[in-house]
Amino acid sequence: MKVVIVGAGSVGSSIARELLAHKHEILLIDLKPEVIGRSGLRGAHWLVGDACELSTLQGAKVEDADVVVSATGDDKVNLVVSLLAKTEFGVGRTVGRVNNPKNDWMFNDSWGVDVAVNTPQLMTALVEEAVEIGDLVRLLTLQTGVASLVEFTVPHDSHVIGMTVGDIHWPEDATLVAILRDQAPITPSRDDVIDGGDELFFVTTIAAEDGLRELLSSAPGSIDPGEQPTGNGQPATAGGHGHALDDDGFDG
Repeated sequence: MKVVIVGAGSVGSSIARELLAHKHEILLIDLKPEVIGRSGLRGAHWLVGDACELSTLQGAKVEDADVVVSATGDDKVNLVVSLLAKTEFGVGRTVGRVNNPKNDWMFNDSWGVDVAVNTPQLMTALVEEAVEIGDLVRLLTLQTGVASLVEFTVPHDSHVIGMTVGDIHWPEDATLVAILRDQAPITPSRDDVIDGGDELFFVTTIAAEDGLRELLSSAPGSIDPGEQPTGNGQPATAGGHGHALDDDGFDG
């Protein structure tokens, strides 16, 4: 796989190092020629230039890349590079680094970003995942903000303990994809019984997160098993409701 990485700082270099270890072809683009000498990335190709310029991307033959990763410390640059890669060169997959969480809402297909990586948000999620029991924790946003990977650690007094996966009426747009029990992953089936301490992993739409949270966190007997919560305190037959974003510009 050919991967073009824009930005050879600590983040870009780390990504390149991992991909090189997996035998991928890597081209790094950076404005500063001095980063080549200090990177220590053996086997990587380099191009010194401004990736926001079409001529630089043409020189890099970005159209031949399978993936373009915009990993600079400037959100504006990452957005421009993603947009150019997608619209001018038809790159199949773009990954954009989000430095300021307030700009996260812009990293979507309108700007040519297929996958947004919000490092502060991811670190926060990992911290919460380590300490939060009985609450839904978003680990990763997928499909340009449409879906997410979330985790729920089942408290030892939870009402779902002893129920099988098939007994629980999950929200329509939430799918249980894995159970982590005693550090061993389990592919869930309808007959698997939920136990205290289980870590449940779901792929869900952002809109369905509230319904999933309400279902898992509700008190025993508070929700009819035949109904699904919507997140607003009222049961319904379909899950979830909308999620609004307030931020409307770059935060300096």
